[in-house]
Amino acid sequence: MAPRRYSSVFAVAAAMLALGHAEPLPSRHAVSFRGPFEIEMGGVHNINVEYTDEVDGELALVYGSCGISSISEAHHQVGRTHIGSHSLAKRHLDWESQRPTKFVWIIPSEVSSGCLHAFSDGILVGRSETIEVTPAKLRRRGTFADVTDAMGPWFDGVAYIDQKQPDEAFVASVKNKTFGILGAGISGLMTSLLLDSVGIKKWKIIESSERLGGRIRTHYLNNTTPEEGQYHELGPMRFPYTLTNSDTNETYPFMDSQLVFQLAEKLNKLNGGDKDLAVDFIPWIQNTDNTPITTKFRRPDGTWPGKNEIAANPNWATNTTYSDPAEAEEAKEALEAYKGLTDEKIKEYATNVFRAHKQAAEEGLFDFSEIQYLRQVVGTSLNVSDEVASSAATGPMWEYDTGYFLATEWKTIRGGLNHLPNAFSNIVKDRISYNSKVHSLKYDSGSNTVSVSHRPTKGNPLDTTSTTETFDYVLNSVPFNLQRFWDLPPYSSLLSRAIDRLEFTTAAKVAIQYDTRFWEHLDHPIFGGCGRVSAPRIGQICFPAWQLNSTGPGVLLASYISGSDATAACAMTEEQHVAYVQRAVVDIFGKVAEDNWTGNYARQCWAHDENHGGSWASPVGSQQPLYLPAYWQTEFNTVVIGEHTSFTHAWIFSALESAVRGTVQLLLDLGLIDEAKEITKTWMARWIRV
Repeated sequence: MAPRRYSSVFAVAAAMLALGHAEPLPSRHAVSFRGPFEIEMGGVHNINVEYTDEVDGELALVYGSCGISSISEAHHQVGRTHIGSHSLAKRHLDWESQRPTKFVWIIPSEVSSGCLHAFSDGILVGRSETIEVTPAKLRRRGTFADVTDAMGPWFDGVAYIDQKQPDEAFVASVKNKTFGILGAGISGLMTSLLLDSVGIKKWKIIESSERLGGRIRTHYLNNTTPEEGQYHELGPMRFPYTLTNSDTNETYPFMDSQLVFQLAEKLNKLNGGDKDLAVDFIPWIQNTDNTPITTKFRRPDGTWPGKNEIAANPNWATNTTYSDPAEAEEAKEALEAYKGLTDEKIKEYATNVFRAHKQAAEEGLFDFSEIQYLRQVVGTSLNVSDEVASSAATGPMWEYDTGYFLATEWKTIRGGLNHLPNAFSNIVKDRISYNSKVHSLKYDSGSNTVSVSHRPTKGNPLDTTSTTETFDYVLNSVPFNLQRFWDLPPYSSLLSRAIDRLEFTTAAKVAIQYDTRFWEHLDHPIFGGCGRVSAPRIGQICFPAWQLNSTGPGVLLASYISGSDATAACAMTEEQHVAYVQRAVVDIFGKVAEDNWTGNYARQCWAHDENHGGSWASPVGSQQPLYLPAYWQTEFNTVVIGEHTSFTHAWIFSALESAVRGTVQLLLDLGLIDEAKEITKTWMARWIRV
């Protein structure tokens, strides 16, 4: 809502004239302005004041010529509220003597240098120094609103606050409110760090498991330590780092991964060089020459050829055959043209995923899956559509993953990704409850608070006794598929439907320890990298990128599958599934895999994990552009965060981005504009200017 303006001839004339110097006030006036002293046209700022005397009644802050003596002369009113001993000042009980000292100022797009003025019941009680006005920066070029177009304005603080009633948004909140953070995954942990960074200390994390990290899960086999290297990742495991265009030799960083590296740097500083909490990055090897891929060809000894061997012998490759080759070729060309995965678009995925998302929405890539596009637009036959399409029938063609997996360089964390959440240990140690499974959120309109009820995760499920904690605000990172079983406030239709309907997928991983790193000593040795095998059904098989060429045992991520394959695999017992995977490894590499079997393994079925119920959000159809705006509105004092509320999914960046967005959104709700700007500038400046 636009700032209020006054239409008197005097006020209009005053706005058009150069605003003069202030008329003198008494040497001791009741309201003293402490900033801002420079503003941006069309921006939003906090006004900070001090009271040098008791001020009671209706306080009005206005802006105009430095010589005005009445409210009617002002260029515009910033806002008004009752303070002090006035009967309507009880809304400000959190402020000392019910007198707020921080206010929100939405700057008009056309304004000249002048002064802020404070009036108490119409009497001038304070005037600022002359405030300098700077032209609007090219904010719209880089604001979140522009990047996402009509799909949400939260990074444009002006737009977000402007939708509120002026006096509702006028008074900022104090920082001693209480905040509940639901979930100690990386988005919840990041939120705690961000709140701490701007002086908000009264937060508490409620976590359903006994550990930090959520879906970040490094498993150390046979009770080994991280330094021994006998581990693999049962959750995320890598970060795209750079992308090199082989034609131009230009190299671009993956800017979203920089958020992860920045977080690690911050945590290392906070932990003062504590080696046990250090987060150090090492290269991850994604592609190597000899990783296995699906083929029916076998070497003379019965083992599988690797990627380079098959590339050198095309007749060894497993090529798709089509019922109608001509129609299939037309269909593939149509998909390629529609996706338009040019070098420039791939660069955009790396350097500005927000802008790439906006472009994908504008081009209709969320409107169709591959099969839908072929059937409904191109008119391809059903059988050929199914032969050609590489994605599920319901998956949109927002293919950021394609861009990510074209990365030239990758990184991982020395000793396992667990080091990232563990680095928060000192931050959260006195402000977290473990093994506390939330089942209810209730909003109390009288106290304007949210009550969170939870039970012991490992307790008697028939015991209905709950522990209830009350917060002023809640930041909820729990996946929607779990929230469906909670007692929730009556959220808006859009957010309720997002919670009820957003699709999640699942994944399963099997890591096996072997007596030696036998894969590094084959005739065609494998040093890191991931292959993909569809028959037998083990999906990705990833080789450790750490301690290359070392002696002693090694751990292979022997199977990584997702979707319905994971669902079926996890229907097996753990022993049956591991045996299936081990047989596949022996089939691929021969008797050496059998000879080196230790019997040590780890399996993770994410759908069976009671704290997650799945692996990552996988929106179908147009769910993403439909539901995203719901996440950018605070309802019943609750902000939703988590990987499922981001633009991308399944990556650690997705969760971190949601935490930054959610925290900024919360700070804007509280009127803490300076703090919101600080976080945005610190963590999102690589994409966004405010």
